[in-house]
Amino acid sequence: MPTKTKHEQIIEYITELEVGEKISVRSIAKALLVSEGTAYRAIKEAENQGLVSTIERVGTIRIEKKKKENIEKLTFAEIVNIVDGQVLGGRQGLYKTLNRFVIGAMKLDAMMRYVEAGNLLIVGNRYQGHRLALEAGAAVLITGGFDTSEEVIQLADELDLPIISTSYDTFTVATMINRAIYDQLIKKEIVLVDDILIPLQDTYYMTTQNNVEKWHELNEKTGHSRYPVIDAQMKIQGMVAAKDVLGATKQTSIEKVMTRNPITVNEHTTVAAVAHVMVWEGIELLPVIDEQRRLLGIISRQDVLKALQMVQRQPHVGETIEDIVTSRIEEKPVEEGYMYECEVSPQMTNQLGTISYGVMTTLVTESGSRVLRKYKKGDLVVENITIYFIKPVQIESMIMIRPKILEIGRKHGKIDVELYFNGEIVGKALMMAQLIEP
Repeated sequence: MPTKTKHEQIIEYITELEVGEKISVRSIAKALLVSEGTAYRAIKEAENQGLVSTIERVGTIRIEKKKKENIEKLTFAEIVNIVDGQVLGGRQGLYKTLNRFVIGAMKLDAMMRYVEAGNLLIVGNRYQGHRLALEAGAAVLITGGFDTSEEVIQLADELDLPIISTSYDTFTVATMINRAIYDQLIKKEIVLVDDILIPLQDTYYMTTQNNVEKWHELNEKTGHSRYPVIDAQMKIQGMVAAKDVLGATKQTSIEKVMTRNPITVNEHTTVAAVAHVMVWEGIELLPVIDEQRRLLGIISRQDVLKALQMVQRQPHVGETIEDIVTSRIEEKPVEEGYMYECEVSPQMTNQLGTISYGVMTTLVTESGSRVLRKYKKGDLVVENITIYFIKPVQIESMIMIRPKILEIGRKHGKIDVELYFNGEIVGKALMMAQLIEP
């Protein structure tokens, strides 16, 4: 009986580790008596399979393999990498996934109404807020490069809830996390074999030790006529169909009638590629195998067609911070010129709880662009923008935006944008854009 390769042994060893356990090239090499090069390659493969995650300054930890339908949920380990963060405490909880993030830019009692177990609280150097979030079952991401108290770090370790520090501000962090979710939503739209295969436990298959009589038994039981054939190590050896057993006696070995070296696919093959193979080769059923050619399940033409129909009905966009900001801008009727309004949501603030520079830029760009398009059709490119903050704008404030065209030509436009809150001017901007005729 063939023994498992060292690579297979390491992957199996990693798979059996408890979620949250830390591993390293050296520890794997020592535990399994393999070279560090072999251990490194196997750990990289485990990372590709979603079994482990490597975090700078922390190391490599065993994580929970996520299902594709939950891909928009990120683990705290992934958050550390996204925001280039430093883990202050609660390392044992890095493998956990967060269900949403909350911006802590309001008073403590108001903030805690939004914080629930499984959340990630994004907040500045507010030690009391850090502690209350952990007690509520939420992890904490501290912005602005601040740290926290020893008491909070100890609590994070006790509760296995990560507390992470990053040098970025709140708006930037929220943008980065949204970007990561958006990127994963794009990946989600690419349906893979892994998403739709019939798993091994639900698959009917034959072994090289069976004879044709077994095919007839399975055919009568399932109504199917095609089956993969495997050896004692679960490795694919062939496929057998009705045409193969036609005329053979029931005692004939399956090995003699099966089609050897069948076309196979792996978990990471796209459904689009599988559809092409099935149509081109006229195949109804394909075995799905792993890197060692062990059978993982099967995929049928019917499953592929259903998946392709599902992809066509899927939404093709994710929501970024920019989408959130622009979707909240509403035009208001005025006697002269144009007026827009936008409410400042928690995601639109910085660590001080006031509207961030990035959001202000988006508001100016979007309102100015909308006004220009009323005069000139086609696209435009913002060439220059100068913004002046006059007064801070708090969370949940309703901002009024007044864009005014100063000059418009065939290829350029200049716009003055004023932002008001409660009738007082809070910001001013000058925007220059290049107009591109359709």
